[in-house]
Amino acid sequence: MIFLADFSVIKPEPGLLIWTTIIFGLFWYLMSKFAFKPIGNALKQRELDIQTSLDEAKRAREEMSHLIAQNEILLAQAREERSAILKEAKEAKEEIIADAKERAAAEYKRKVESAIQDIENQKQAALVALKNQSGQMAVEIAEKLLRRELANKPEQEAYAKSLAESINLN
Repeated sequence: MIFLADFSVIKPEPGLLIWTTIIFGLFWYLMSKFAFKPIGNALKQRELDIQTSLDEAKRAREEMSHLIAQNEILLAQAREERSAILKEAKEAKEEIIADAKERAAAEYKRKVESAIQDIENQKQAALVALKNQSGQMAVEIAEKLLRRELANKPEQEAYAKSLAESINLN
């Protein structure tokens, strides 16, 4: 213990200084040979990995911005197509409605004309029936009058002679 009591770090012994330097040099040589190169290689590899990751992230950002731009273009095209389709659908609807109105008007006109023709035909049939009936009634009345008038035969013969004589005179 006495040996440790004399020891001072501030004032080392020359032998201790030499052995410490030799051990430190040997330690430094072994570390540089076996530890510093792998640590340096690991640091370089880590640096390359970090740079590669940064480059990939930059490329991914650029690709993402490119995809976003393409997406915006596609959305704009889709909106234009939707607008065009809606416009075409509206025009088709208006055309179909106009065509349906036109066909309905033509059908209405045809039915009205047909109804007017039917009414006219029925009117003509009624007039013909009325004329036939009135003619038949006139014939019946004339027949009854003639029977009554012809009941007096001498008067009729005299009238017929006077008519025949008047015809010859003309």
